[in-house]
Amino acid sequence: MNASRRAYPLANVFADPGWWLALAVVLILPLTLNSGTLATEVLVYALAVLGCNLLLGYTGLLSFGQGIFFGMGSYTLGILMTRMGLGLPLSVLLALVVGALTAALVGWFAIRQRGTYFVMLTLAFAQMFYFLAYSLPDWTGGDNGLLNIPRPPLSLFGMTLTPLDTPWRFYTLVAVCFLVVFWLLQRVTASVFGRTLLAIRENETRASAVGYDTRRFKLAAFALSGAVTGLAGAFHALMTGIAPLSNIEYHTSEMILVMTVIGGTGNLFASVLGAAFYVLMSDWLSTLWPRWLLLLGLLLIGVSLFMHKGLWGLLQRGWTAMRRGRAATAAPEGAPEGER
Repeated sequence: MNASRRAYPLANVFADPGWWLALAVVLILPLTLNSGTLATEVLVYALAVLGCNLLLGYTGLLSFGQGIFFGMGSYTLGILMTRMGLGLPLSVLLALVVGALTAALVGWFAIRQRGTYFVMLTLAFAQMFYFLAYSLPDWTGGDNGLLNIPRPPLSLFGMTLTPLDTPWRFYTLVAVCFLVVFWLLQRVTASVFGRTLLAIRENETRASAVGYDTRRFKLAAFALSGAVTGLAGAFHALMTGIAPLSNIEYHTSEMILVMTVIGGTGNLFASVLGAAFYVLMSDWLSTLWPRWLLLLGLLLIGVSLFMHKGLWGLLQRGWTAMRRGRAATAAPEGAPEGER
């Protein structure tokens, strides 16, 4: 009995269609896009939105601090590779760790407040980290950002595993890491920890009353979100070859939040939908009109007014309507109304 209970979460993760849908997206992007950089950008921001969704969708925390962790991941990788000469795997791992530690620091203060005060506190931290990065040009490059970040071959213990000299080869690395992170987050959200986060989102007072240390759970969610977002920031720096100051400003937090809302909260695959929609739509609209942000704004207004559960909710409603239509068609014409 105990063995079956321990094995259930793993089986449950692979039974969930979310991971298979994410795999389908990873395989479809190279077939439909001509640019490996654009395809990589979709997965990089999908990672960032996964981290945001863990806070907003599963814990109910509207944080404007995601840009902090994204920027810290970019700066950490850039500094380690350009100033200290560390290798790619160790630099990426340390960027993930720094993202988690930064999120834990921000979260330790932020979770002591609720509602509007929580939002304002995360926004204040975003501004503080932005000006901190701006004021340390020797480390961050200031306005210019950290330039000339290399993208060496992926190697372990002196053995080269694969070169990353082309956009599609780098896409392969990001895709593998993305699928691993997606699978791990599915396990987290399907675990007791994930269910407790949902309980905190629905009614924190009741969750605290039955004995859960809600602050500890929210702090753990912050750290996990920061780790994933820091990883996304590290990959973004590798993709572009720079760690710009814009990565750590609050506009990046807003963009990640918008992607999360567009896709839909409380579902991991919805994060992929939101990131893909925003990145690809932005790229397409920018070819139509120089002031494409106006068109994107109108599109976001439509999403806010008519798709409260995001693209994932729209797909769910469409799937439900299609199944009902098939069931109605398959029912015998002479059958009683209750049996149709």
